[in-house]
Amino acid sequence: MAGMNDRHRPAAPGTGELHDPITPEESPQHHVSRRPVLLAALLGTGTLAGCSLIPGASSARSASPSAEPATPAPSSAAPSIAAASATPSATASATAGALEGWSLEEKVGQLMMVGVDATSPQAVSTDAVVSHHVGNIFIAGRITAGSQATQKVISTFTSKAGPDTTRSTPMLVATDQEGGEVQVLSGSSFSDLPSAMEQSTQPRDQLEASARTWGKELADVGVNMNLAPVVDLVDIDRPTTNEPIGRWGREYGHDAATVSSQAGAFAEGMRASGVIPTYKHFPGLGRVTANTDTSANVVDSTTTRSTDAAVGVFASAIAAGAQVIMVSSATYALIDPSAPAVFSSTIVTDMLRTEMGFSGVVITDDVSAATQVQGVAAGERAVRAVRAGCDIVLASADPTVAADMVKALIAAAQSDPAFAARVDESAARVLALKGGLQS
Repeated sequence: MAGMNDRHRPAAPGTGELHDPITPEESPQHHVSRRPVLLAALLGTGTLAGCSLIPGASSARSASPSAEPATPAPSSAAPSIAAASATPSATASATAGALEGWSLEEKVGQLMMVGVDATSPQAVSTDAVVSHHVGNIFIAGRITAGSQATQKVISTFTSKAGPDTTRSTPMLVATDQEGGEVQVLSGSSFSDLPSAMEQSTQPRDQLEASARTWGKELADVGVNMNLAPVVDLVDIDRPTTNEPIGRWGREYGHDAATVSSQAGAFAEGMRASGVIPTYKHFPGLGRVTANTDTSANVVDSTTTRSTDAAVGVFASAIAAGAQVIMVSSATYALIDPSAPAVFSSTIVTDMLRTEMGFSGVVITDDVSAATQVQGVAAGERAVRAVRAGCDIVLASADPTVAADMVKALIAAAQSDPAFAARVDESAARVLALKGGLQS
């Protein structure tokens, strides 16, 4: 999530609009032709230094990670990612095949992730799965009872993934297990994770080994997705004035090379244990002052669309085979001042997808209770996010809005063939991600 909302606060104190259609000069064809150039420029900032690669991810990786930081030639990374994008006709054919026999309601369910309180799950969370086909859950809150209690809560929900709910498709079971103040699962069988800032001081191979252990602890109780690592670049003069990240030591350092290397080590360890890492919060949440969870009108007035080190960290993650990227709900004045990033096709589709070549799953930051998006009705939040290009809508802090979100997505798809095609595209992408989960 963006920052320290009620689920993450320590006991002591301290803790948009849709934009205009793409202009001809910003058309997808224009972006495709310049994608290798842009990605090379981003990687050329030096953010790939020390970032070795995630086992089992896409072909944009080298055969084996180096133990020492090294900056690959940008020209070699960019074409690999560009080549990974299929032609429109091939993509449409693959999508149709993956979704053959699926109802619209079932497809929409794959685009939602609903919060499940770790200690006392609400009936609305169960209803989201049973009645609305929601295919993914987020374990929220704070649970200190250890692995057995956690596993029981998770299995209660995953057992509902049957022919009448998710077409027997397994769920993505996510949580926030970053370390420091952001650690949902604790107690027996769970390590006490240090903060990202503390993690970043470990030798890279040691951090990767530690993350393998932490990932196995998650996998053992049924968690297969971690909404971490944070790769936001907090490169401001006083990092602690950055409320969502720097104040809590959630960053992996204050320069792009260190963040890429150390966050990459954490991600590799998670992936090696069968847990999907999620890089967040694109295009960077390290330069704002307020927290989108608790404040409205949060604007980044610094980050730019290209050749920005903060964006370059995400380019490094893509080149290393990132499978999931979370999009921020802040507004980026120099990229698209008209809408928060989660509602911006300029940021999600034009920038992240087309220009940077990301072909994995895009998940929103929590849009159920975040103050930043409360000016938009819950159902419309989901529609705007999917229309912008997001694949999974996260409703973690307030699962009561999940039903309205599902209904709005279904209604939009029924009335708009283009939106229905967007739903299909995202549903197929989520199913592909699930197909790579280790049994």
